[in-house]
Amino acid sequence: DDLADPAKLNLLRWAFTEPERLRPTITREKVTKDAATLLGGLAQRLREREHPPLAVAHFLTRLLFCLFAEDIGLLPNRLFSELLSKARQSPADFSARATGLFSAMQKGGFFGHDHILWFNGGLFDDASCLPLEKPDLDTLHSASALNWSEIEPAIFGTLFERGLDPSKRSQLGAHYTDAGSIERLVGPVIREPLLAEWAMVKAEITSLMGVKKPKKVQAQQALQAFLSRLHDFRVLDPACGSGNFLYVALRTLKDIEHHVGLEAEALGLQRGFPSVGPEAVVGIEINDYAAELARLMVWIGEIQWMLGQGYSLNDQPILKPLNHIECRDALLDGNGEAGWPVATVIIGNPPFLGDKRQLAGLGDAYMATLRQTFAGRVPGGADLVCYWFEKARAQLENGNAQRAGLVATNSIRGGANRKVLDHIRETGVIFNAWSDQEWINEGAAVRVSLVCFGNKEPQQPVLLDDLPVVAIHTDLTSSGSASTALDLTHAEPIPENAGASFIGTTKNGPFTLSGDLARQWLKFPNPNGRPNSDVLRPWANGMDINRRPSDTWIIDFGMGISGEQAALYEIPFEHVVKQVKPTRDYLRRDAYRKYWWRYAENRPGLRRAIAELDRFIATSMVSKHRFFVWLPRIQIPENLVVVIARSDDTTFGILHSRFHELWAL
Repeated sequence: DDLADPAKLNLLRWAFTEPERLRPTITREKVTKDAATLLGGLAQRLREREHPPLAVAHFLTRLLFCLFAEDIGLLPNRLFSELLSKARQSPADFSARATGLFSAMQKGGFFGHDHILWFNGGLFDDASCLPLEKPDLDTLHSASALNWSEIEPAIFGTLFERGLDPSKRSQLGAHYTDAGSIERLVGPVIREPLLAEWAMVKAEITSLMGVKKPKKVQAQQALQAFLSRLHDFRVLDPACGSGNFLYVALRTLKDIEHHVGLEAEALGLQRGFPSVGPEAVVGIEINDYAAELARLMVWIGEIQWMLGQGYSLNDQPILKPLNHIECRDALLDGNGEAGWPVATVIIGNPPFLGDKRQLAGLGDAYMATLRQTFAGRVPGGADLVCYWFEKARAQLENGNAQRAGLVATNSIRGGANRKVLDHIRETGVIFNAWSDQEWINEGAAVRVSLVCFGNKEPQQPVLLDDLPVVAIHTDLTSSGSASTALDLTHAEPIPENAGASFIGTTKNGPFTLSGDLARQWLKFPNPNGRPNSDVLRPWANGMDINRRPSDTWIIDFGMGISGEQAALYEIPFEHVVKQVKPTRDYLRRDAYRKYWWRYAENRPGLRRAIAELDRFIATSMVSKHRFFVWLPRIQIPENLVVVIARSDDTTFGILHSRFHELWAL
């Protein structure tokens, strides 16, 4: 009976024909990594020869698909491997050989004695080919020895994109977001609602077929209505990258259709040929390399699924056009806010870029237009990811989507970022979330929040961190039960605490020096007769609080001192002239350039609040744990240190109580 399963039948076939495939050390993950590394190196060499980036991307995706098509039997007789073997003997002939093959794949026809299927779909829209040298062909020949039928689209696109894109090449050995992580959004947004809907349809069919005279026509109509709904289901990823979310979404929809077909057949109805295809996933991606790869990963994922389930491929053509995976900006176009296609659901992992890095990363003009366009909807200081959340919310409110599930930096739970979740709760409901999870973003481990929201109450249970709750609040905490429905996002500031808490100073320049050097400078006289202790003070950043003090000091000319007065502290001023002034001459803000000997943000409120204290309380803004320390008044805190301007033990005890630690976290 096992041999009815195509995957089990393949195991038997490989035992006789390709036993190497059964080695347990050769996993899909290893094949995928090896494949991405080999082709990534080839991409780098082609870029070094100054071939246009898009031409390199398009050419390499063709080569990649040829390797895949050969290993799943769509290209006959190891045709592409043979082409590479012959071209290695005469590299100058490669372009002519490959052009002939690409031309045959464009429309279908013959390449030599072999009949070639009609592929195209946009991938083989012409027969152009980049010239390759002997080392390039050696790389491709090594790549052809891999089992390309086993590559994992959920991770291959990301890995290969790093090889194609020079800006991401440093991430080649880094980790990637795996399909299991993506499932945390795909499950509640796509799979679970559709299976819940099918359960009701199945119950109706069971009732119709369970009587003495089965109402088969009505039952078949009920089945067809659900399958039509599934066929029309559209998934939009408005920041699709190299397509890993789209691939997982497509695979999920096809699995559901297959599952429904099997259960309907068991109830006595006729099972049809799968109708869900690549048209079910829609994407927007601004990066040319990534958009090209997204289309390829969807094609490969579709073919793998069809063959893996024992279905033949629709070869008219084999690759359906994927123009609905667009290469453009998802937020702005020439007329203002960019439009998004209508879709059933929206999923994705939009880019994270904090307020301070947006101007440097996107430019002043773009950010000015973006903030003006979304004024009143997204706060000016919000992370870039918040614009995707707001646009998804608007799509739901306008009836252009039903549900959404997006990844955000975990800071979306508070501050300016949380305003977009407040707006989501005003017009809809958050029905599933992970408040603080590890995620891989651009090859680095980060902490994120996963948020699923809809325009109406969901049929499935509301879950927070995989536990059932009554409701999820916009700080991604929950009401455990109706009797303890406490929403802390409605908490109000205590008036008595006003003016007690401050952010530390922002230097914007190398004002710091070692404690040993500072203590030497304290001994030197100045023309004004004043000691250097007027302008040299111990410094504290978050690391000094969270770990051992670093004995770092800082030059501090305070708030109102003029350049002429500062110059009379000779040695400290000379240091600032040489080290700080050059870094300030090209800054955007006039005040930062004009008063280059002062800190960018001097925090006058903080200075006034601690002026009469002998000590104050401080805590690091960035910390896994929340704890507080005493700092002497003479010490200057930096901007990632939060200061509580109190010197009494009672306040310190309250802040360090377990109640307050839980509240602060």
